[in-house]
Amino acid sequence: MNLQAKSTIRELRFWRIVIGLGIASVLIFAAMYALQPLLPILTKQFNVSVSTASLAMSVNTIGLICGLVILGFYSDRLGRSIFVKVSVLVTALLFIPMFMTHSFTVILVLRFIQGFAMAGVLAAALAYINEEINERVVSVATALYISFNGTGGMLGRFVTGYLAERWSWELSLQLLTVIGVVVFIFLLVVLPKSTHFEPSVESMKKDMEGFGVHLKNPALLIVFGLGIVLQLSFTGMWTFLPFHLTDSPFSMTLDEVSYIYFAYAFGIIGAPLAGSIASKVGMNSIRLIGVILLAVGCLLTIPTTLPLIIIGYCVICLGFFSAHSLTAASVSKEATHHKGSASSLYLVSYYIGMAAGSTLVTPLWQYAGWTGLAMFSAVVPVVYVLLIRLRRRVLSKAQ
Repeated sequence: MNLQAKSTIRELRFWRIVIGLGIASVLIFAAMYALQPLLPILTKQFNVSVSTASLAMSVNTIGLICGLVILGFYSDRLGRSIFVKVSVLVTALLFIPMFMTHSFTVILVLRFIQGFAMAGVLAAALAYINEEINERVVSVATALYISFNGTGGMLGRFVTGYLAERWSWELSLQLLTVIGVVVFIFLLVVLPKSTHFEPSVESMKKDMEGFGVHLKNPALLIVFGLGIVLQLSFTGMWTFLPFHLTDSPFSMTLDEVSYIYFAYAFGIIGAPLAGSIASKVGMNSIRLIGVILLAVGCLLTIPTTLPLIIIGYCVICLGFFSAHSLTAASVSKEATHHKGSASSLYLVSYYIGMAAGSTLVTPLWQYAGWTGLAMFSAVVPVVYVLLIRLRRRVLSKAQ
C-alpha cells in the first residue's frame, strides 16, 4: 500500500480516526472501571464480602482477555471500524440489566459479557491506527489514544463514585448507558471506514502458532511479565482505595474519594511526555524512572495524611503511565514478526495483572492492611525491573 496515501497529522482524516477511537476508548475504560469505586456500596447492598465484590472487576477482565483473542482474530478478517462501533453500543446497553437486577451473581455474569464486548475496541484500535496512519506519525496517534484511555478510566471512576454518593449507584450506570449510545452515534458519523485494511487469510491455528512463537521469546516474556507486574501494583492500589478512605481515621464519603481520581491527569500527560523524552535519551532509562516513581508514590500513601496520599496517587499515575506506554512500545521492537499477535499478548498480560490486582491481592489487604498492600505494590515492580537489568548484564558479560 502506498505510504503517502495514509493519513498525516495535517489531514482531517487523521483527527477523525484519533478522536473517534479516542472517544470510543473513553467510554470503554469508563465502563471498565465504573464499578471500582462502587465496591463498598455493593458489599453492603448485596451483602457480599470484599473479595466477592472485587470479582465485579476481575470477571470483567477475564471476559476482556477472552474477547481480545477471539474478536482480535475476527477483526483481522472482517475489518476494524465495525468492531469499534458495535463494541461501544453493546458495552453501554449491558448496563441496563445490571442496574435493574437484585442479584450480584447476575451482575458478575453481565460484567463478564461486558468485558468480552469491550475487547472489540481494544482489539481493533491499535491495528486500525497502524493501518490508516502514516508511519511517521503513528507514535503521535498512539500516544494520544493512550491518553484517551487514561481519561476514560479517570472519568468512569469519578462519575460513578460521585453520583453514587449524591444520588444512587444505579443512576451512575444509567448515565453511562446514555453516554454510550451518544458515543455510538458519534462514531457512526465521525469514524471513517478502513481504506488500508487487508483481510487475513490465515487460520486461527496459524494465529495460535504465532502466539506460541512469542511465548518462546525470552525478551518478549520479560516485557509481558512487566505488563502484569505494573498493572498488578497499579490496580491493587486503586481497587482498595475506597475501602481505605471511607474507613477510619478518614471516614470520607465516596464523592469525596472520587476527586482523587483526577490524579489520572498526571498519567494522561506523562505517557506522551515519557515517549518524547525516551526518543532522545533511551527507553530503558525512562521506563526505570517510571517504575521508581510508581514505587515512591505507593510508599507516600502509607502515612495517614490525606495531602500526602493525594500527592502519592499523582506520582503513582505519572510513573505507571510512563512505564506502561514505554513497555507497550517495546513490544514491536522485541517482536521480529507477527507483531499484531505480540501486541495482543501484551494486552492479555496487562489485563491479567488487572484481574490479579482486583482480586488476588484481597487477602493481602485483609490481613496486612493498607501498609502491607502499599509496600507490596511498591516493591514488586522495582524488584522485577532490577532482575531484568541484572539478567541483561549477565548476558552481556557472557557474550
